[in-house]
Amino acid sequence: MASTAAGKQRIPKVAKVKNKAPAEVQITAEQLLREAKERELELLPPPPKQKITDKEELNDYKLRKRKAFEDNIRKNRTVISNWIKYAQWEESLQEVQRARSIYERALDVDHRNITLWLKYAEMEMKNRQVNHSRNIWDRAITILPRVNQFWYKYTYMEEMLGNVAGCRQVFERWMEWEPEEQAWHSYINFELRYKEVDKARSIYENFVMVHPEVKNWIKYANFEDKHGYIALGRKVFERSVEFFGEDHISESLYVAFARFEEKQKEFERVRIIYKYALDRIPKQQAQELFKNYTVFEKRFGDRRGIEDVIVSKRRFQYEEEVKASPHNYDAWFDYLRLVESDADADTVREVYERAIANIPPIQEKRHWRRYIYLWINYALYEELEVKDPERTRQVYQACLEVIPHKKFTFAKIWLLYGQFEIRQKNLQNARRGLGTSIGKCPKNKLFKGYIELELQLREFDRCRKLYEKYLEFSPENCTTWIKFSELETILGDSERARAIFELAIGQPRLDMPEVLWKSYIDFEIEQEEYDNTRGLYKRLLQRTQHVKVWISYAQFEMSIDSEDRIQRCRQIYEEANKSMQGCEEKEERLMLLESWRDYEEEFGSLANKDRVQKLLPEKVKKRRKITAEDGSDAGWEEYYDYIFPEDAANQPNLKLLAMAKMWKKQQQDEEEQEEEEDDDDDDDEEEQQVPQGKEPQESSEPEEEQPAAHREQKEKENDDRDDESSSSSSDSESDGQHEDDKEKTEQTKADPEKQ
Repeated sequence: MASTAAGKQRIPKVAKVKNKAPAEVQITAEQLLREAKERELELLPPPPKQKITDKEELNDYKLRKRKAFEDNIRKNRTVISNWIKYAQWEESLQEVQRARSIYERALDVDHRNITLWLKYAEMEMKNRQVNHSRNIWDRAITILPRVNQFWYKYTYMEEMLGNVAGCRQVFERWMEWEPEEQAWHSYINFELRYKEVDKARSIYENFVMVHPEVKNWIKYANFEDKHGYIALGRKVFERSVEFFGEDHISESLYVAFARFEEKQKEFERVRIIYKYALDRIPKQQAQELFKNYTVFEKRFGDRRGIEDVIVSKRRFQYEEEVKASPHNYDAWFDYLRLVESDADADTVREVYERAIANIPPIQEKRHWRRYIYLWINYALYEELEVKDPERTRQVYQACLEVIPHKKFTFAKIWLLYGQFEIRQKNLQNARRGLGTSIGKCPKNKLFKGYIELELQLREFDRCRKLYEKYLEFSPENCTTWIKFSELETILGDSERARAIFELAIGQPRLDMPEVLWKSYIDFEIEQEEYDNTRGLYKRLLQRTQHVKVWISYAQFEMSIDSEDRIQRCRQIYEEANKSMQGCEEKEERLMLLESWRDYEEEFGSLANKDRVQKLLPEKVKKRRKITAEDGSDAGWEEYYDYIFPEDAANQPNLKLLAMAKMWKKQQQDEEEQEEEEDDDDDDDEEEQQVPQGKEPQESSEPEEEQPAAHREQKEKENDDRDDESSSSSSDSESDGQHEDDKEKTEQTKADPEKQ
């Protein structure tokens, strides 16, 4: 019931403001505050001032106040503010002894309260109780030695009193606790105020040991410099460099040291300091050092000095790169190029040794291609720059030992090693090295380089032996056969060259046989052995019926200066045309006929020209089906086909196309005549004559449309049949006969219509 009653409890309605217009009198916030201030009725009046006129009244007042203070203290002894107020009230009454007693009682309650000690000591100092103040400060620094404020106040008081020895003694007691840096600086400044430079120096000595930071060493050195002790300042910097060593080296220390020496006009010292620091500080931490070094060289150095700065900076960059990625050979190349331009031979060798020590982890040639150039550059540097052939030989030999020749090799290294030995006039070592390369890992480039070397030395017998080894290694290389034959031709042994060509064309597998045959034919032409050349052409035509071979054969016959060359050339063209009638590549046959036509236009008679012109094909547009990769039908595409007059299978198609063109032209002529007649007649005659003229047309339309539709159907069938059986000539002949039969039926249907 209670829940139902609560659920049925009505929510009070929100009062709706009907008139939302602004009021005539607007009340501001300032007006509200002013009215509230005027209506302050509950303020209590200030208590009346009490005037004490006699001693008894004063004692009574003191008693009441002391009783109130004591009550507050008894209520909460730990509230130090009550104690301080009590002591200050007693101090205001010049009751110093009572105030001192209150402070002592408070210290018994909380002796670690800093404010309490400060107020106590300040009270004694105000009342010029010096010994009491010293006593309080002594007790304070003994109980709380880490509170620097006590020490500062104590030393300040002693200095104000002129007690320099006492102040120094306090500072000494303070320094035994090894306080923060500011305390040491206060002590140093105190001694400097009294011109005690030696004592300040001894303080700095202790200071840099207690706080061994770079900035403190720099302050120490600047102190010596400021007071004119240059040698001592330099010594401080040198001690600081030794103190921090290379493990905790700092950029700011060397910058300050360099500026100190620059101030003393010791520019060589500055340069040495910068270089020493740059050689030992990492690049990321030496940005300011580089900047200052560059500015220094621009101000006081020459061009060489500025270049040294840039080189050292780039050297650091490359060092970081090669440390991050030792197998980044491009970074090594850049680093070595920089070192070679500005370094001694030992430094360059060291960098080269570090670079070649990073052997690729994977024995794949693509990973070694950049690495191997490190060895090449190393060897070239030793040979060309250092002029040390023995070390160069060692570099080449070490490189050849590193390469895994069983998996891959680099012909460039072998050839460079052989060329180096030739330059050193050590032919035996060069031949031994190249022979080892051919025995271990024969490659085309190695054979070519070795043969080229022996050719330059005019060792032709060695060249023959090398060619024989080369052909045993790669008998399908046509270029090698050709070069071998050319060598024999140069040497004047044409029979040996011809025998080499015969061996070459007799190989079962060749990479470029057309180049080999062409070289053989050109060789026979140069030797003016035309019968051998004709024999080669015939042997080649037995292997291939390529149109370019026929054309080349014909051009060869024309190039011979003989009486029957024209007849021979024409005979070759005729043989080529007959042999290519059954060829599927109609473009090649067209190329042959065009070449024949050009020949007849230049050398033939009119009858021969007409004869060749009649042999040229007709270009016809056809359609064929396109099949997608998945075997589905992809539609139709148009293509151009060539129809040769000599092909009997294509004759019916030509006749059919000719008849279709004639029929289409006839239809167009009849429509034009009818339109002209309709324009000349009147409107009335038109109404009477048009039906009579249309009846025979309408009756003849089905008969005329029938052959056209039938012809389109036959063309589609012919296209499909050509796509399916274009490769066999027997199918095309049968299709041609079938088309002849259909054409005859077409003619029998068309004759009655014409009649």
